Amino acid sequence: MNKKIKMIIAGLSGFTAVALGAFGAHGLKNIIDEHYLEIYKTGILYHLVHSIVLLALALADKNQLNKSFIFILAGIILFSFSLYLYSITGVVVFAIITPFGGVSFLIGWFLIIYFGIKEL
Repeated sequence: MNKKIKMIIAGLSGFTAVALGAFGAHGLKNIIDEHYLEIYKTGILYHLVHSIVLLALALADKNQLNKSFIFILAGIILFSFSLYLYSITGVVVFAIITPFGGVSFLIGWFLIIYFGIKEL
């Protein structure tokens, strides 16, 4: 994946995190209860933080970090979006997906560590 595509994906991810965060803060606060709103906020936090990581990986422009980029992007989709869907719908199946996103995040971070060790 080339740098331009990764930067666009990182930008879209960050944009989406901010937009969904605003929607949650303003549109959901009177619709869902506090418990589910906290779950939604957790999704936003991880989404936004990992969008910044995607941007850093895109800017690093190292082919060896492509797998990290993919796993972190998958983590955002699986972790954050499953939390969004679960908090809004209450459907437990969405919460079951969340740990797969967490594992994707961990693999992405591990690959960054591995690349760093190889570069030493």
